[in-house]
Amino acid sequence: MTTWLVQHLTAMRDALRRLFGAPLNTLLSLVVIGVALTLPTAGWLAIENLRAVAGDNPGVQQISIFLTLDAGQPEIAEIESRLQQARPGSWRYVARDEALKDLRKSAGMTEIIGSLPKNPLPDAFIVTPGDVQPESLELLAKTFASWPKIAHVQLDSAWVKRLDALLRLGKLIVVLLAVLFAGALVAITFNTIRLQILAQAAEIEVAKLIGATNSYIQRPLHYFGMLQGALGGLCAALLVSTGSHFLTPPVAELAQLYGGSFTLQGLSTTDIVALTAIGGGLGWLGAKISALIHLRRIS
Repeated sequence: MTTWLVQHLTAMRDALRRLFGAPLNTLLSLVVIGVALTLPTAGWLAIENLRAVAGDNPGVQQISIFLTLDAGQPEIAEIESRLQQARPGSWRYVARDEALKDLRKSAGMTEIIGSLPKNPLPDAFIVTPGDVQPESLELLAKTFASWPKIAHVQLDSAWVKRLDALLRLGKLIVVLLAVLFAGALVAITFNTIRLQILAQAAEIEVAKLIGATNSYIQRPLHYFGMLQGALGGLCAALLVSTGSHFLTPPVAELAQLYGGSFTLQGLSTTDIVALTAIGGGLGWLGAKISALIHLRRIS
């Protein structure tokens, strides 16, 4: 166990020496890897923020149930009882007088409402479904519409479908970008390790002549690729976090102009650790492939 640990510590020290032995090359490699990981990470973060915005938008995930004008307290109680049995999610009752007061607060509506002989608004229930899939929302709307004393059920299903399709398309694009740039990261590490093997071909030949195994020779190269990829992942996390920091104030200001409140979501500690691990794993894979291919050519 002690021998195994010493071998790995020696390989790690050798990898660090190679990594910091050429600081300019290392810096350029880290920038390239960081940019390669930044694009899919930023895309994923944008989709998560868009999903959060959609979740806060009442027009997307709420169903309005409008009762007929002649509906009384018994009918209202029956609708509430049906909602308790169906358990579609959360809901709240909006009395017609309360709705009229809210409408009167809108700009330019005071005089119009004052000229009306009576309150034209119906009582309503605002339902926030637990399942926000478009098919589930449409099924709920049809169920509500079949209940007695229901005049209209409002659900913008077309908008929900468009948003859902947009998010699914965005996810697919991010996945394709992630695969593309993951291949680029592996290729970068592959080429870096290849150049190191070619530069140290004579040293590797001598090491083999005195009994060094392939595992012993490859181990520092594996650690080099893993460290380079992990540092590139940290670089990507820094770039994304910096961009998120600069975008947060204008995004909050834009949300305020639309009467909302939204804070741009950045990378969490778990996300940063995952990004670092992904970068390290891809770097190790590139180093592994390159070492297997090019060390065979050295007899």
